[in-house]
Amino acid sequence: MSKIAIATLAGALLVAASTLGQAQAPAQAQAPATTGPVREALGEGASKALIDRRIEVIKVAIGLTPDQAKLWPAVEDAIRARLTARHARLVNLAARAKADEVNPIEILRHRADALTQRAAALKTLADAWQPLFATLDENQKRRLKFLAVYVLREMRDAVETRRIMSEDEHEDDDQD
Repeated sequence: MSKIAIATLAGALLVAASTLGQAQAPAQAQAPATTGPVREALGEGASKALIDRRIEVIKVAIGLTPDQAKLWPAVEDAIRARLTARHARLVNLAARAKADEVNPIEILRHRADALTQRAAALKTLADAWQPLFATLDENQKRRLKFLAVYVLREMRDAVETRRIMSEDEHEDDDQD
C-alpha cells in the first residue's frame, strides 16, 4: 500500500475514533436528587454532523473509483437513514427515561419495535452495499474490513464502558 494511502487511512481512522468517542460517550447531566443521573441525547445538528463525518470516513477509507462512485449514493442514503433512525430512537429513549411511570410491558413493546426497525434498516444497508462491494478490488475490501473491525471494537468498548458506568450508578444508588 502506498504511503499516501496509508496516510489517508490513518487520517480517516483518527476522524473515526474521535467521531465514535463523541457518539458513544453520552453527556452526564445531574437531574433532581430523586431521579439520579440522566443521559442526554446528542442534539439533532450534532447528530447530522456526526453522520456526515462517518460517511466521509468510509468514503475516504475505501477510495472509490469514478465507476464505483455511481453506486455510492444508495449506500450513503442507507447509512444516513440508519443513523438518523438510531438518533430518533435514542431521543425517544431519553424522553421515556425521564418519565416517572415505568410500564414493563410498554418497554418490551418499544424494544421489539426498535429491533424490528433496526433489522429492516440493516437489511436495507446490506442490500445497498452489495452491488458496490462486488466492484471493490482486494485493497478496497481489505480497507473496508479493517475499518469495520475497528468500528465494531470501538462500539464494543463503548458498550462495555456504559455497562460499567451503569453498574457504578446503581451501586451508588444502593448506597444512598
